[in-house]
Amino acid sequence: MTSLAADPPGHDKALQGRLLVLLAGVFWSLAGLFMRSLEAAGDWQVVFYRSLTLIIFLGLVLAMRDGRRLPSIFAAAGWTSVLAGFFLSFAFVCFVTSITRTTVANTLFLLSAAPLLAAFLGWLLLRESVRKATWGAMVAAVLGVAVMVGDGLAQGNPLGDLLALGAALSFALFTVTLRRKPGVDMLPTTVYAGLFAMLWSGPAALVTDQGLLLSTHDLLICIALGVIQMGCGLLAYIIGARHLGAAESALLSMSEVVLGPLWVWWVFSEIPTTLTLAGGGIVLAALTGNALSGLRRRRPPVGAV
Repeated sequence: MTSLAADPPGHDKALQGRLLVLLAGVFWSLAGLFMRSLEAAGDWQVVFYRSLTLIIFLGLVLAMRDGRRLPSIFAAAGWTSVLAGFFLSFAFVCFVTSITRTTVANTLFLLSAAPLLAAFLGWLLLRESVRKATWGAMVAAVLGVAVMVGDGLAQGNPLGDLLALGAALSFALFTVTLRRKPGVDMLPTTVYAGLFAMLWSGPAALVTDQGLLLSTHDLLICIALGVIQMGCGLLAYIIGARHLGAAESALLSMSEVVLGPLWVWWVFSEIPTTLTLAGGGIVLAALTGNALSGLRRRRPPVGAV
């Protein structure tokens, strides 16, 4: 971790940042592949063990990185970090419960609307200015979402799509909450998110008779979800995004949305419907257009988040 966290010299910073953010999207895109590889684990069990593993992994990383400074980092993050973790925990829950009820493509395409939802909520709650291009992207994204949700309604399984939208809204609220403390190390937020997610999923697993006992195979998949898919993805994004503007980070991390459906299409022959691809294409085009318009603006200095 030390070599990753250290700043690369000179102009290599931006290049390493781009590669790491792109890699983060690749890690995140593995969620559907891992989920479809489960044998018998229920959704609440997956949320519980994925969150537990994430907490342990990030706790070890933070301890190695910060040592005795760890309590002060949590203190500096404060209650804002706790609230952001609360919202992020709902994104964790909604994502897993969505992907068990609809296609991976539907979940990822709908979740990808989160940045535009965050822009809207930032304007509504924090009075942040919104560019004309972003307003246009929001309108286009709403059209794409309507196509996909309408497809779910027509097929009689809209719950997975609605849960994906819940994940997008929760992630947007998490993003807006983090903006209250710019420049503060908010990695403790993910630890709080894991704790809250365990708080929701543990009792739910017991009440729904799923229990907390897993086969060795499914437990290893859950560990991979917590360490590789979520943990390594978060670390790569946090380190890489330090050297990029927000628009470029958003654009590069879209590798998750592009690759996620392809993995399950290739390995499990899970083929999205025509309307899913059409609606998802509209959302991706809106996000890409918004990100590219942001790149045309004056670039932030290297190292800005």
